Amino acid sequence: MRRVQSRKLSDDIMEQLESMILDGRLLAGQKLLSERTLAEQFAVSRPSVREAIQKLENKNLVERKQGGGTFVKPRLNELITEPLLLLLSDKPEMQFDLLEFRHALEGMAAYYAALRGQPEDYQALENALDALPDDSTDKSQQARALVNFYLTMANAAHNMVLQHVMRSLQSMLQDNIQRNLEVLAKHADAPQNINRQRRNIVEAILAGDPEQARKASNEHLAYIEDTLLNINRQDMRMQRALRRIEVN
Repeated sequence: MRRVQSRKLSDDIMEQLESMILDGRLLAGQKLLSERTLAEQFAVSRPSVREAIQKLENKNLVERKQGGGTFVKPRLNELITEPLLLLLSDKPEMQFDLLEFRHALEGMAAYYAALRGQPEDYQALENALDALPDDSTDKSQQARALVNFYLTMANAAHNMVLQHVMRSLQSMLQDNIQRNLEVLAKHADAPQNINRQRRNIVEAILAGDPEQARKASNEHLAYIEDTLLNINRQDMRMQRALRRIEVN
């Protein structure tokens, strides 16, 4: 009969930190808190924290920098997002490709948030919705708040892969949302309609209706896409009209 070995504290700490890396709460390149702070948060000794970090280092998830602390290692998400960010900057039409991708991503988040969300998740989602600034606020600030809203929805879905993808694409989503907001400001009815659509998503999630939550999310993004396309067409017609005036 083999002797039963007790589980070490460092294993529990390592697993908690590993989960934070995998679900995106700790991002690539982000610095971990100091050993002392982590020990206080986990209510353990510093040697246990040090051993946990060593295990993460052995798994190639973190790296120590002499005199600079411990950092999450650059991972695959950076290899994905950096080229995409460059493409989105050089080719504005790719913003619509990202919108199409968001249909799948946010529709899934809404569906599983309605299916699996817990009371604390729903409260966090309502808080994130209520915290959204009004439409007169700086678009960059609005975009940050909206990304937080969608990340909160993804957290409520309790799918680690979905959380990691959403957090990995955070900067790209924020850029896409900010660009969209700047264009949508040209349409008088758009902000009010979009706010109502977001409320519909949250209400479907709180009602525990996955299909309706996904439908509300897809309708929301479809409205944004159609409105952006209409605004772009109007701008092109205006440019053609101005060129004709200049010629005449």
